[in-house]
Amino acid sequence: MMIHTCVALRPCRPPLISSSKSTLQRPPNCKFSVRNCIRDPNNSQKLVMEVKEKLEKEYYDLPVGENGRDDEDMILWYLKDRRFSVEEAIAKLTKAIKWRQEFGVADLSEDTVKSIAKTGKAYVHDFLDVNDRPVLIVVASKHLPDALSKLPAGQEQILGIVDLRGFGTKNADLSYLTFLFDVFYYYYPKRLGEVLFVEAPFVFQPIWQLTKPLLKSYASMVKFCSTETVRKEYFTEETLPISFRD
Repeated sequence: MMIHTCVALRPCRPPLISSSKSTLQRPPNCKFSVRNCIRDPNNSQKLVMEVKEKLEKEYYDLPVGENGRDDEDMILWYLKDRRFSVEEAIAKLTKAIKWRQEFGVADLSEDTVKSIAKTGKAYVHDFLDVNDRPVLIVVASKHLPDALSKLPAGQEQILGIVDLRGFGTKNADLSYLTFLFDVFYYYYPKRLGEVLFVEAPFVFQPIWQLTKPLLKSYASMVKFCSTETVRKEYFTEETLPISFRD
């Protein structure tokens, strides 16, 4: 699902035109940051340290430790998300760290979210899908960091399923849906791999047209499908969520 593009951090000098040939020659110092950083860990580490130092100087009041301003793994993840632009990574990273602090993400536990789980509005499925992704299921008619804790080694994204069976205009909680996408876009970038809108009724279409622009790039990850598609393409008989077995 993740597509690596070749984007320059700094503008390169205009291509040189050989006097003997009409082909373009690239200056030797013209660097394509995303590709170079991915292939050369040293480049990545230099940018991580640059971000880390800037955060220490300019945002010294932010928390440190795991998921803090000095968490190098977290810094690298945001650099990748922002195509290794230091300034953009810092802007998004500081916003995420502040949100985690204000929202109290570090203090969340199974007990603190039991009341939400009991409503059945949203829950993390006990099994992975056929692509080894943790599954977050949102039941629209009854109206999440825990999903990330189930990521297996080597897997970086999760699958979101929005069950729209029984959906009506009274269930149109746009603020909840946009909040859910915002959490992944701003605070857990590149973690949401695909979102299934299952059995969307006709009344959902105008709501989707209103919501779609608010979802930014995540709108392209949405796939409208049937329960049959969920059963056949995303799970085995053993791992299929109970609500999709009927």
